[in-house]
Amino acid sequence: MTKSRPDAAAFTTARSDFPEGFTFSTATSAYQIEGHAFGGAGRTHWEAFAEIPGKVDRGETGAVACDHYHRWPEDLDLIAEAGLDAYRFSTSWARVMPDGVNVNSEGIDFYDKLVDGMLERGIKPMATLYHWELPETLSKAGGWTVRDTPEAFAHFAEVIADRIGDRLHSVAPVNEPWCVAWLSHFEGYHAPGLVSLDAAAKAMHHVALAHGLAVEVLRDRDVRGVGAACNLEYALPASETKADRTAARLYDGIYNRWFLGGMMHGAYPEDILDGFAPHMPERWQDDMAMISQPLDWFGINYYTCRRLTRGEGPWPSIATVEGPLPKTDMGWEICPEGLEHLLKWVADTYTGDLPLFITENGLANADTPDRPDHERVAYLEAHFQAALRAIAAGVPLEGFTVWSLLDNYEWTLGYAKRFGLVHIDFDTQARTPKASYHALARMLSR
Repeated sequence: MTKSRPDAAAFTTARSDFPEGFTFSTATSAYQIEGHAFGGAGRTHWEAFAEIPGKVDRGETGAVACDHYHRWPEDLDLIAEAGLDAYRFSTSWARVMPDGVNVNSEGIDFYDKLVDGMLERGIKPMATLYHWELPETLSKAGGWTVRDTPEAFAHFAEVIADRIGDRLHSVAPVNEPWCVAWLSHFEGYHAPGLVSLDAAAKAMHHVALAHGLAVEVLRDRDVRGVGAACNLEYALPASETKADRTAARLYDGIYNRWFLGGMMHGAYPEDILDGFAPHMPERWQDDMAMISQPLDWFGINYYTCRRLTRGEGPWPSIATVEGPLPKTDMGWEICPEGLEHLLKWVADTYTGDLPLFITENGLANADTPDRPDHERVAYLEAHFQAALRAIAAGVPLEGFTVWSLLDNYEWTLGYAKRFGLVHIDFDTQARTPKASYHALARMLSR
């Protein structure tokens, strides 16, 4: 491990400002860090997507990524040395079941060793079963547009639960279902790259069903801490015109209220169903009890707000307007008040006394090892303060997860964007903790 000197960057917030027992964690995902060329993993729809010219920056894939497959002990040491309580990791469906059906023993053995390694270091394992690496065989058979995929996912959940479920601190079936379904099937920005309302509506339901089927499997096997991890954005009208308010409401419905309504209330929002109705799978209503099974916690991935206006073309006809706030290297506005708003809104509208967790929050920044990432410290500090305000207002928030431990493969953007607390040299695989890593370690010690 390559150590950098601690920098003067510091948080004014301290661990002691949060309630006793509050969980601080960091997160990664399998395909983004492990190195999918290793350990018998199968092809995913990301390799196929990256082979289409212009879809992924420089056509890059997660073939090597951060080589976490071989370097995981070093990476777990980084988590422990920072004083973090837990690690939110994901299991790769295509590593464990290369064809989506049959088990690769080397793949499941890897996660068995990884979980034991966390426990040996006093790190709580927080698992996500699916963070977007759909086996290519299932993608070719229709992927998330067909019911066979959530049913196959339930079998994957069985395999994971039977092998490591007894040692997990918590588990969420699907990370950011909006990205899996809408961003990938309507906007075409992620694999499989479809641009179809019909495909998107079916995927929006089947991903929710996959969540519900996996929850049932996990419950049947007495896995503890079963929850969900949804990405939410603070939807704002670009102006106070009726058209812009309508656009913001529609965006909020598709992005935020669809999965919250399905999981927590057993009902999708009517204004979105109006547009989805002709495209929904047959007898979708029969699945709502499965989708809305009780959870032990609910997780929110939050990064930014979005300013909406009426777009052109068929429903939902929404466009984004650039906002005035400072932006991250992703071009996302830095809007911590959106996190405070969403925490209160989710608790008041959907979850009540159910424990909430911030399951992702972080900053992409143009970092180098010799340039202190003060921007990341400032971003996290502002969001820590927003979390504290929500707690003071009565929100049952019990944890905060920083995305990400390592610089990694950022999907369509390849390796160009750096979210990590730890810098990765993708040529040498050297790990260099950044100023934000050292500042966070000091914050957690106070």
